[in-house]
Amino acid sequence: MNSYFPIFLNMKDRQVQVFGGGNIALRRIKALLEFGAKVSAAAPEMNEDLQKLAVQQGNLQLEYRTYCPGELGKAEIVLAVTDDTVVNTMIFEECRQKHIWVNVASNKEQCDFFFPGIASQGEITIGVTAGGKNHQKAAKVTEKIRRQLLEWENGNDHLEDG
Repeated sequence: MNSYFPIFLNMKDRQVQVFGGGNIALRRIKALLEFGAKVSAAAPEMNEDLQKLAVQQGNLQLEYRTYCPGELGKAEIVLAVTDDTVVNTMIFEECRQKHIWVNVASNKEQCDFFFPGIASQGEITIGVTAGGKNHQKAAKVTEKIRRQLLEWENGNDHLEDG
């Protein structure tokens, strides 16, 4: 079994290509934009909230189309969140050939990285994953951490050194 190294990347102005226009794409794109990424999303149809987000965000471009093999020349990171496992696998294979980091939401074996639950308050950012196995557990832990960070920020709890 692979284990994954936790890492924090500077996403400012990094080019991320997303294939998919549904709820999972929306959640991941929102997180990437918060950290300064430049995102292009391609899908034949887009979630209404994703369309609204594109109007509000200069770093998000929507393209109403399907994936075309050979198109990943400029992407630094790719997210494959389509409903089509064949298309997701094609995206994965192209990314491997071009040494581009890829996350295929429907197949943890085709992920170079996991998309973490993110808890952030002030200068503290914490990423949570359950290794692609238990998303509900990771979400619960992330929410607990968010509440704790908010308490610390508001002075209702104390961080103890050591």
